[in-house]
Amino acid sequence: MQQAVLTKLKKQIQQMLISEAKLAHKLGFTPNSISIVGFILAFASAVAYALTTTQAPWLLLLGVFFLLASGFCDTMDGIVARTYQQSTAFGGFFDSVLDRYADAVVYAGILIAGLSNAAWGNIWGPVWGLAALAGSMMVSYTRARAEATGITMESVGFAERAERMLLLAVVSIMGYFWLPALGYGVALLAVLSNFTVIQRAVHVYRELKKKATNVA
Repeated sequence: MQQAVLTKLKKQIQQMLISEAKLAHKLGFTPNSISIVGFILAFASAVAYALTTTQAPWLLLLGVFFLLASGFCDTMDGIVARTYQQSTAFGGFFDSVLDRYADAVVYAGILIAGLSNAAWGNIWGPVWGLAALAGSMMVSYTRARAEATGITMESVGFAERAERMLLLAVVSIMGYFWLPALGYGVALLAVLSNFTVIQRAVHVYRELKKKATNVA
């Protein structure tokens, strides 16, 4: 039920952004160039997080702005590719690689600034940050490995990339008012991301078991 609702919502959002995609196409943006812009925005978000201090908490809001703008580009490149039949195997690969780097640099910015430490201390703060980073990478890796075997993974699990970005944006805004909120949010991201990996592993196991049964 949750998967169906999320899939339907994502499709509705994509439909709403078609006019923006047409504008991007008219301006000469290709899916790959939009992916690059998205990564640059993610890097800017990471820098804003990394420079955040208790004396300059407003940088969290700047980080959120760049993070959401990067997410917008991540949605837009796919819409442009589908609308104008510009989807290619390399484009999908290129977008996926940039997304992984984008996720990594944003979490790296949070770790560099020690933004989780306000909630968890100097030891557990980085541990939760690294757990969230690892979970983020593994969510994408499990999808790639599953789809390589022919198993569809769309909307499988609680914490896909869009959900993770939105949650990080929300807890970052909360962190502007009360910094430990960001640390607790990073811990929640770590739990949800790694739980999603388990969900996907179970899904793959069941699907492969079905295939084996059907063949037998």
